[in-house]
Amino acid sequence: MTATDPSLTALAQGWCALSLLHGRIEARIERALQARHGLSVREYSLLDVLSRQHDGEGGHLQMKQVADAVVLSQSATTRLVTRLEDRGLLARYLCPTDRRGIYTNVSEAGLQLLEEARPTNDAALREALDEATKNPELAPLVRVVESLSVPA
Repeated sequence: MTATDPSLTALAQGWCALSLLHGRIEARIERALQARHGLSVREYSLLDVLSRQHDGEGGHLQMKQVADAVVLSQSATTRLVTRLEDRGLLARYLCPTDRRGIYTNVSEAGLQLLEEARPTNDAALREALDEATKNPELAPLVRVVESLSVPA
């Protein structure tokens, strides 16, 4: 079944095309990150999200916020955090104002790996988008994704 299958509604066709684009992008990035840095897409995403935290009030994310940001369940996020902590890429500590809260920070090794992996992620994303533009079903979605880019 393709995104333009006549048996699908227009909405379903759009969702099918978006799902196809996402799958192709994620697969391309996954292969590149695994081959060059030993990271999965989810691990990279988690390191990236956590690296954007800041000190100060409201600067650290709760586990639910992290799970939402990396699009995983809380239990899957906890397992992912544990794996990266075991590799020395993250560290957990208790919230100083609420002993029930646990925060997670990216270690220096994690930050270094993230910086090394960022160009790989970006190049794989670009390659996946360039490849997708050759498919008439996906090209309009690629244009939308590219229009969302925020200048640095």
